[in-house]
Amino acid sequence: MLKPYQYLVLNLGLVVHLEIKFSLILLSLVFALSSQGIIVRHDVAPGEYEIKSSDTPAVFFIERQGKSKICAATIIHARWALTAAHCIDETSLGDTVNNGRRYVVEVGNQSREIDAVVIHPGFDDSKNPEVDLALLRFRNESVIPRPIEPYVDANEQGEIVTLIGWGYFGLGTIGRQFDDGVKRRAKNRISSADDRLHFVFDDPRGGNGMVLPLEGTLGLGDSGGPALIETSTGVRLAGIAIGEVAGDQFSEETQGKYGSIAVYERVSLHLNWINSILGSGN
Repeated sequence: MLKPYQYLVLNLGLVVHLEIKFSLILLSLVFALSSQGIIVRHDVAPGEYEIKSSDTPAVFFIERQGKSKICAATIIHARWALTAAHCIDETSLGDTVNNGRRYVVEVGNQSREIDAVVIHPGFDDSKNPEVDLALLRFRNESVIPRPIEPYVDANEQGEIVTLIGWGYFGLGTIGRQFDDGVKRRAKNRISSADDRLHFVFDDPRGGNGMVLPLEGTLGLGDSGGPALIETSTGVRLAGIAIGEVAGDQFSEETQGKYGSIAVYERVSLHLNWINSILGSGN
């Protein structure tokens, strides 16, 4: 029998039940079982969501598994990027770095080596909720592409964000469909900002005047991806994708349908930890 508060971890086709504050399905899979990207409005031309690989170059995917691109991270410093902690084990990144081998990612059309991973101390199954964040350290510093600084204010609720992802494409009417490896972006509005950020994928047929022209949500395979806020001083990183609320009507096959609720770690709550690592010089 499931406990009252759970999330689902998809790992090699098995469903493992772990206790947490709410029911949540993580957005990354091992060995690209069914990785997935942006889910879009059914009444907007799909090409409107597509972006060039060179757009937002500070956002990169962590691993290519076959034709799929699994997990994402965002450069926040000349030597550091931020992602979801569960991506470290659900790609080969963790094992590779821990065994002293080279792990190379493609960032802005250049190859960069990740040589260390720092997991948030709150990423612990016994904590409720745990903090699903990790910092990735590059072997060498680079100011190209320009890092995206963390969002520092505590006024995220109601803000419009840009979500970025690769992989499966889908429509809000039916959920995920097929994997084409195209980089896409969508918009959404932060519906709540407490311990974490939440976004609802609104159905334009419902007469909701809050639906955005490029409304969308993320899907399986895009954990670690960013929620970006446009400010007067530039784009800032407000959230890191970690999952989707798995309600009574949830189905993996229709993940990302209208009404789904995406869950992101709230970056502004973890600035002290981020700055302590970035400022350590290690």
